Amino acid sequence: MADTSVEIFTATSMNSLGGVLGLFTLGYVGADVLLPNNARWQDRYAFTWFAFDALIHFIFEGSFLYLSTFGRTVNTSEGMFATMWREYAAADFRWGTADPTVVSLEILTVLGAGPMACYILKKLVSQDPARFYWIIVICTAELYGGWMTFCPEWLTGSPGLNTGNFLYLWVYLFLMNIIWVIVPLWLMYDSYIQIVTPLRKMAQVAPTKSKKA
Repeated sequence: MADTSVEIFTATSMNSLGGVLGLFTLGYVGADVLLPNNARWQDRYAFTWFAFDALIHFIFEGSFLYLSTFGRTVNTSEGMFATMWREYAAADFRWGTADPTVVSLEILTVLGAGPMACYILKKLVSQDPARFYWIIVICTAELYGGWMTFCPEWLTGSPGLNTGNFLYLWVYLFLMNIIWVIVPLWLMYDSYIQIVTPLRKMAQVAPTKSKKA
């Protein structure tokens, strides 16, 4: 749906994006403070991401969930977070009206993905190899959630999306969602390598030992 009005980067836009950047910075600082000095660079990026991911789920999406349940909607609510979500709802109208599909996915995100991200942070700090399994689990869930958020909309002609405004299309709809595709895919690839590489080495050693026996 096109918006032919003049684009205005408002104070709400600036504060919202600044909040996102601030949460990412907290994740980065957390990685520097909490991870051991010998942690892989991949783990440092993973810690930054999952700290950022958890904060986004709990603070931003948690506020949306509160504003969109038990008869409430973003469009009829007041306050800082309601104002922020109305800004995003200008790009995707469903977020302003407590769309049941979006709310259902956000329940899983806030109550499932948020705690799981925190659990992975604990595993990263202790350098527990089990983290690789849980990283694959949460990344699969994040990718599925993103798909189910937008695929139904695309199949119906995107009636709720405002794609005629650069800020809404390329910043809110594209950038703020594509990072939850690119980063999970990279994390899944890294976890796959960490799981499969030692198993393949073990598989190569096993036949050798059998022959000697």
